[in-house]
Amino acid sequence: MTASGHPTDDLVVQNLALVGYHVSEVMMRVPPTVTRDELASAGSLALVLAARAYDPSTGVPFARYAALRIRGALLDELRSMDWATRGARHRARELAATSDRLTGALGRAPSREELANALGTDVTAVDQARQDAERRVLSIDATVHPVADLLSDDSPGPEDTLLIGERMRYLRAGVDTLPDRLRQVVEELFFQDRPVAELAAEMGVTQSRISQLRTEALSLLRDGLNASLDPDLVTTAERPQGVAERRRQTYFAAVAARAATSANRAAMTEAGAVPTPWRGADDGRSVGAPTRLTSA
Repeated sequence: MTASGHPTDDLVVQNLALVGYHVSEVMMRVPPTVTRDELASAGSLALVLAARAYDPSTGVPFARYAALRIRGALLDELRSMDWATRGARHRARELAATSDRLTGALGRAPSREELANALGTDVTAVDQARQDAERRVLSIDATVHPVADLLSDDSPGPEDTLLIGERMRYLRAGVDTLPDRLRQVVEELFFQDRPVAELAAEMGVTQSRISQLRTEALSLLRDGLNASLDPDLVTTAERPQGVAERRRQTYFAAVAARAATSANRAAMTEAGAVPTPWRGADDGRSVGAPTRLTSA
């Protein structure tokens, strides 16, 4: 495909790679029933519409603007494939979150009975929630029947899978980038399920101080995720030009950089081309990797 000289056509041709990149990222996180062609078609249309609507006077780079339009179109396409009701999605998310928490605490996948106890329900309800989350509607073109058949798989809905995967990537980046003491509190209390009193004794502080560090860590972590995923929810700083706010902004940028690096590495792994990290000539450390903030 070559450029025609028309500004809109040129923008589309020059940024076609954006469609392929975002489609590849989505394909890694959706069930096999989702075809690449369907997503590529939706993404390409979004790119064309973005080129037609783009206003250079806004100062926003076209690639950034188009990426948002493409990602939105892919999510809309996934929603159209997902038959599940809002209640079914809520149960699926609750089940997935509980399963992840128990897996971290137990060091293994939880049983149906353990999931039922944690959710305050019975095994039958757990099985039903799983069945609701696993059902998908086939494309009408893929069946000779007037109504599409239902297909079972082991995954949540396509949209939920994508969003959960994205949030998990940012969550991992947020925890890894926390200042050392805050990261230790989060990992020990939530990942290792350590008692507050035991952790306080180990760190040589009071239980009250552990609670303060936990609150500080969760607040910073929440804003770090929202800064990239939902900026409107980020807490407004009392002193926007203060030292504390500059540290927060540095943390936000570090979380975004680490999450982006993780996404790029995953995409290259999927393509079978994992780059070897650059090494410093003197100390062997990786060059260009996001660094963790240090405690004040």
